[in-house]
Amino acid sequence: MNRDRLFSSTVMILLSFFAVINDWVFISVLLLLTVGGLYEFFYLVKKKGIPIYSYTGIAIGAIIPLSIFFKFQPTKGWELFFIGLALIMIFIMQLARKDNSNAIVGISTTLFGILYVSWFFSFLIKIRFLMPEVSGAGMKLVGFLLLITKSGDMGALLIGSYFGKHPLLYRVSPKKTVEGAIGSFAASAIVAILAKGLFPAVLGFSFWQIGLVGMFFGGMGQIGDMSESLIKRDFNVKDSGKMLPALGGALDAIDSLLFSAPAFYFYMSHILNSL
Repeated sequence: MNRDRLFSSTVMILLSFFAVINDWVFISVLLLLTVGGLYEFFYLVKKKGIPIYSYTGIAIGAIIPLSIFFKFQPTKGWELFFIGLALIMIFIMQLARKDNSNAIVGISTTLFGILYVSWFFSFLIKIRFLMPEVSGAGMKLVGFLLLITKSGDMGALLIGSYFGKHPLLYRVSPKKTVEGAIGSFAASAIVAILAKGLFPAVLGFSFWQIGLVGMFFGGMGQIGDMSESLIKRDFNVKDSGKMLPALGGALDAIDSLLFSAPAFYFYMSHILNSL
């Protein structure tokens, strides 16, 4: 069993408890993981010999979640401004570089890192600001998503380690199995039902509907996990970094949330707007 991965998921669940009860703890943990994830991604890209603009990427990547947290985004769309600014700055820096080799690759990879790590992860903040008229509702939704996503990670590890025999996608991640994926779906569904109290009662979801919600977004977490495995496979590394002792890198800790958070935000926004 990958004990480090299991430990990582357990710690993330515990951190989620403290993060959702205080806004400043929430943004501090999220910002730390964002900057750490960006640093790891750009470090791996540099090792591959691709010319990128890591300091610009990390700086803009840190500003994006802050701009959303301080509520600039809901009224003026500042996050899109900073993404556009990043692209312009990267082009200007490339023009000043006086070397056209791998220019498009470097520009694209830098922008991809900002979008993939910072923008996707910052959707947790957008979820936090859903249902502002109900005190604590947004934080409960964040807690709900963290629980079902990281429980899915743990379910995949436990079931896959003991019962896994059939590779899920061997060329991307040899150790991930079909049995582990089924375990992930089951764990996310069960935890979603147990955490039903965190879901808005106004929606009137039944237990089986909540279970399906858990399975779907747990599945999105699996896709996020597999996508990061694809990136690491390309870089020929096992872990994205060593930022977190015994846990691997920051990207390893948040990979499943990078896909589940945006999907959950748009789903909840659609449901709430239809009320």
